Amino acid sequence: MGSMTAMDPVIEVRLDAPLKRLEAERAWVQDRLSACLAHVPVPVARVTVEVIDDHRMTALHERFSNVPGTTDVLTFPASGPGEPVEVDIAICVDEAARQATTRGHELRRELLLYALHGVLHCTGFDDRTPAEHARMHAEEDRILQAIGLGVVYARGEQP
Repeated sequence: MGSMTAMDPVIEVRLDAPLKRLEAERAWVQDRLSACLAHVPVPVARVTVEVIDDHRMTALHERFSNVPGTTDVLTFPASGPGEPVEVDIAICVDEAARQATTRGHELRRELLLYALHGVLHCTGFDDRTPAEHARMHAEEDRILQAIGLGVVYARGEQP
């Protein structure tokens, strides 16, 4: 069998044990993430997403970023430069719920945004400066529009 391309990545979205009630959201995010990857500008071989709560995310954030408190997404690249993307992503369901309420959309849309955000971090996008932030979120919205979901991140900022 040949090498994997953006058309046949291995995608797994898992729920931390206490979050099993979110199975419908998990399945939806996994399906839509697959559609998103067809629009990512580099080949993707594997994406594993773990949906966790504030408590677990706080521990990971402090351990790997040396930053206290929770965050929305942590990305752990498992591939090198020039290789098809392989990545492990932790996304925080509690932060997603807070942001989904603020942005006025479903939790599943926010979870998908976070998963896509993690993938884009492995493709050369970053969000540390205002210019990088704008470029990354424009790419997220481009991809989400391409799969028919429309703008998610900047939804409240659209005319």
